Order: sequence, then C-alpha cells, then structure tokens
Amino acid sequence: MKPAFASTLFLSLLTLTACSVPTAPKAVSSLDTLLPHPVGRSHMTTVKAGPGVSLGVIYSPSTQTNRDYLRDYQANAGTGFGQSLLVQPIHDAYVATSKPDMAVDWVKASLQRQFGSVTVYPDMQSLRAANPDVVAIVDTHSQLITSRSSDVKADVSADFYDGKFNYIGTAKGTDARALSPLWADYKRSEDIVADINEQQNVQVRALQKFDQSLSNLLTRSAGNVSMLESKQGLSVR
Repeated sequence: MKPAFASTLFLSLLTLTACSVPTAPKAVSSLDTLLPHPVGRSHMTTVKAGPGVSLGVIYSPSTQTNRDYLRDYQANAGTGFGQSLLVQPIHDAYVATSKPDMAVDWVKASLQRQFGSVTVYPDMQSLRAANPDVVAIVDTHSQLITSRSSDVKADVSADFYDGKFNYIGTAKGTDARALSPLWADYKRSEDIVADINEQQNVQVRALQKFDQSLSNLLTRSAGNVSMLESKQGLSVR
C-alpha cells in the first residue's frame, strides 16, 4: 500500500469512526423538571450533616438522560468499518473516558462521607414517603468529543432541601477544555488518543471542584451562596 493512500485510508477510517459518536444532550435544570412549583427558603442556614442525618437522593431527568448518552457513546464509539484495522486504540480511549456511572458514583461516595445514611430513590413519590432529614437532587451533564466538536465540558451539582423541600443551598463543580480539532490531518493516532483521554480529566476536575464546593457548603452559611438569590433575587425559577 502506498504511503499517501494509506494516510488517506487512515483518515477516512477515523472520520467514519467519529461520525458514529453521539452528541451531548441539552442540559435541563433539575428544578424545572422535578420541582416545577415554587419552593421557599429553608429556615436552615446550613445543610445539616453528620452521622445521625439521613439524606435522600434523587437523580434529575437530565442525569438519567446523560447516563443514557454516555452508554450510547460507549456503544457507538469506534464501531463501523475500520474498527478492527487502525482505530482500536481510539475506540478503547472513547470507551474508557465515557463511563456512564462515573459522576453519580463519585457524588454518592462524597455524600456518604458527610451523612449518616444516603439512599437513592427512583422517584419523588418514593423519596417523599421515606421522609429523609435532607434531600439532594443530583444533576450531571457531559459534553464529550465528537467528529464536529472537540470542546469538552462536565457539570455536576447537588441542590439541597430540607425535609419539606425548602431550598438550602447548592454544591457544584464544572470544568471545560477546548481541544485542537481531533481529526486534523497532522495528528498521529497517539495524539488523538491523548486528546480523547483528556475528556476524562475534565470530568475528574469537575468532580473534584464539586467536592470542594460541598465541603464549603457544609461549613458556612448557605445564605451567602443561595442559588435562589444568584438566579432571580429572592425568587426561584
């Protein structure tokens, strides 16, 4: 095979592979989906935590959609013509950096270090029936590399409410990076793999920032970091 033809074939295979990668879903606010009615401010000035406090967790619809997106990303990345020829390392990198449960598992582990019990409920009805001391709505969103964009972003947040669903505060983390075009003709496969691996680093940094935000929220007045005030004065969305 002539070098020029081999290079063209290699890029064609990469392009075919990239085209199968799903695009990220649109981020949707957890408050808009799970708590459509107005909520008030809790009389609690901080999020109550500790070994005797029960925390009820529910994942926002956006989080569920995001997990489905990551499953599709894993299933489709690197598939199609050429998978068994030149793009296996790229396929492996896509799969390794799009773990569907990475964010929710990390957040749950972080919460378990702060509360006596942490239970994830399948829906609001189950959560309300359990009547935990504190409620957290966990929201995650990922934007990974596609054939059309090399901009990577990760967002994770937990909105905290008291037992009557009055808002207390939010812990959140976000990180983003704009990479060079993934399918540029000057890139070697090793460089492409390195860029794909960077999208996991973005996700990890966002989660680390979430941990710091959670620690800050549990040790200071939530009145200074109120999502309600920062969004719409003293009103909610």
